[in-house]
Amino acid sequence: MKKLNIWKEVTTLVVPGQNDSVEELKKIANFLAGLDPSIPWHISRFYPQYKMEDLETTPLEVLNQAYDIGKNAGLRYVYLGNAEKGNNTYCDQCHRLLIERSGFSIETYQVKEGRCPDCNRSIDGVEM
Repeated sequence: MKKLNIWKEVTTLVVPGQNDSVEELKKIANFLAGLDPSIPWHISRFYPQYKMEDLETTPLEVLNQAYDIGKNAGLRYVYLGNAEKGNNTYCDQCHRLLIERSGFSIETYQVKEGRCPDCNRSIDGVEM
Protein backbone atom coordinates (compact mmCIF):
# COMPACT_ATOMS: atom_id res chain seq x y z
CA MET A 1 0.00 0.00 0.00
CA LYS A 2 2.84 2.38 0.78
CA LYS A 3 4.43 1.75 -2.62
CA LEU A 4 1.07 2.64 -4.20
CA ASN A 5 0.94 5.84 -2.10
CA ILE A 6 -2.21 4.71 -0.29
CA TRP A 7 -2.63 6.33 3.13
CA LYS A 8 -3.29 3.83 5.89
CA GLU A 9 -4.24 4.02 9.55
CA VAL A 10 -4.80 1.24 12.09
CA THR A 11 -7.41 1.07 14.84
CA THR A 12 -7.22 -1.33 17.76
CA LEU A 13 -10.31 -1.76 19.92
CA VAL A 14 -8.84 -2.58 23.34
CA VAL A 15 -11.16 -5.08 25.04
CA PRO A 16 -10.55 -5.87 28.73
CA GLY A 17 -9.33 -9.42 29.20
CA GLN A 18 -9.01 -9.97 25.45
CA ASN A 19 -6.17 -7.84 24.09
CA ASP A 20 -5.32 -5.35 26.86
CA SER A 21 -2.12 -6.89 28.22
CA VAL A 22 1.13 -4.95 28.02
CA GLU A 23 2.63 -7.82 26.01
CA GLU A 24 -0.18 -7.77 23.42
CA LEU A 25 -0.11 -3.97 23.07
CA LYS A 26 3.68 -3.99 22.67
CA LYS A 27 3.41 -6.62 19.92
CA ILE A 28 0.92 -4.48 18.03
CA ALA A 29 2.90 -1.25 18.46
CA ASN A 30 6.23 -2.86 17.54
CA PHE A 31 4.70 -4.52 14.48
CA LEU A 32 3.29 -1.21 13.24
CA ALA A 33 6.49 0.71 13.97
CA GLY A 34 8.45 -1.98 12.12
CA LEU A 35 6.26 -1.50 9.05
CA ASP A 36 6.29 2.29 9.11
CA PRO A 37 6.52 4.61 12.15
CA SER A 38 4.29 7.15 10.37
CA ILE A 39 1.25 4.81 10.47
CA PRO A 40 -1.28 6.43 12.81
CA TRP A 41 -2.40 4.03 15.55
CA HIS A 42 -5.86 4.67 16.97
CA ILE A 43 -6.36 2.94 20.30
CA SER A 44 -10.09 2.76 20.96
CA ARG A 45 -11.88 2.31 24.24
CA PHE A 46 -14.33 -0.58 24.47
CA TYR A 47 -17.81 -0.04 25.90
CA PRO A 48 -19.97 -3.05 26.82
CA GLN A 49 -22.79 -3.47 24.33
CA TYR A 50 -25.00 -6.06 22.69
CA LYS A 51 -23.52 -9.56 23.21
CA MET A 52 -20.54 -8.30 25.22
CA GLU A 53 -22.38 -6.55 28.02
CA ASP A 54 -20.69 -8.75 30.63
CA LEU A 55 -17.31 -7.06 30.06
CA GLU A 56 -16.19 -3.79 31.62
CA THR A 57 -15.35 -0.56 29.85
CA THR A 58 -11.67 -0.28 28.99
CA PRO A 59 -10.06 1.68 31.84
CA LEU A 60 -8.47 4.99 30.82
CA GLU A 61 -5.27 3.85 32.52
CA VAL A 62 -5.00 1.01 29.97
CA LEU A 63 -5.50 3.43 27.07
CA ASN A 64 -2.88 5.80 28.47
CA GLN A 65 -0.49 2.87 28.92
CA ALA A 66 -1.12 1.77 25.32
CA TYR A 67 -0.45 5.35 24.17
CA ASP A 68 2.92 5.31 25.95
CA ILE A 69 3.71 1.88 24.50
CA GLY A 70 3.02 3.16 20.99
CA LYS A 71 5.17 6.26 21.43
CA ASN A 72 7.99 4.22 23.01
CA ALA A 73 7.85 1.83 20.04
CA GLY A 74 8.57 4.82 17.82
CA LEU A 75 5.12 5.49 16.37
CA ARG A 76 4.80 9.17 15.47
CA TYR A 77 1.03 9.44 15.67
CA VAL A 78 -0.89 7.70 18.43
CA TYR A 79 -4.49 8.59 19.22
CA LEU A 80 -7.02 7.57 21.86
CA GLY A 81 -10.53 6.86 20.64
CA ASN A 82 -13.77 6.90 22.64
CA ALA A 83 -11.98 8.89 25.34
CA GLU A 84 -12.22 12.49 26.49
CA LYS A 85 -8.75 13.39 25.21
CA GLY A 86 -6.05 12.03 22.97
CA ASN A 87 -7.35 13.01 19.53
CA ASN A 88 -4.96 15.86 18.76
CA THR A 89 -1.94 15.71 16.46
CA TYR A 90 1.41 17.01 17.68
CA CYS A 91 4.70 17.43 15.87
CA ASP A 92 6.78 14.40 16.82
CA GLN A 93 9.93 16.54 16.82
CA CYS A 94 9.08 19.78 18.69
CA HIS A 95 5.68 18.66 20.14
CA ARG A 96 3.75 21.69 18.88
CA LEU A 97 -0.01 21.20 18.71
CA LEU A 98 -0.74 20.95 14.98
CA ILE A 99 -4.31 19.69 14.74
CA GLU A 100 -6.75 20.20 17.58
CA ARG A 101 -9.90 18.10 17.40
CA SER A 102 -13.18 18.10 19.27
CA GLY A 103 -15.02 14.90 18.48
CA PHE A 104 -14.91 14.65 14.69
CA SER A 105 -14.46 18.39 14.18
CA ILE A 106 -11.15 20.15 13.61
CA GLU A 107 -10.86 23.23 15.82
CA THR A 108 -7.31 24.26 14.88
CA TYR A 109 -5.17 23.28 11.89
CA GLN A 110 -1.55 24.51 11.96
CA VAL A 111 0.16 22.31 9.34
CA LYS A 112 1.63 24.55 6.63
CA GLU A 113 2.50 22.99 3.27
CA GLY A 114 2.87 19.59 4.96
CA ARG A 115 5.25 20.89 7.63
CA CYS A 116 5.32 21.99 11.25
CA PRO A 117 5.39 25.80 11.29
CA ASP A 118 7.81 25.84 14.25
CA CYS A 119 10.55 23.33 13.39
CA ASN A 120 9.77 22.68 9.69
CA ARG A 121 9.47 18.91 10.25
CA SER A 122 7.61 17.10 7.47
CA ILE A 123 4.23 15.94 8.81
CA ASP A 124 2.88 12.68 7.44
CA GLY A 125 -0.68 12.48 6.23
CA VAL A 126 -3.02 13.90 3.66
CA GLU A 127 -2.99 17.70 3.45
CA MET A 128 -6.32 19.46 3.81
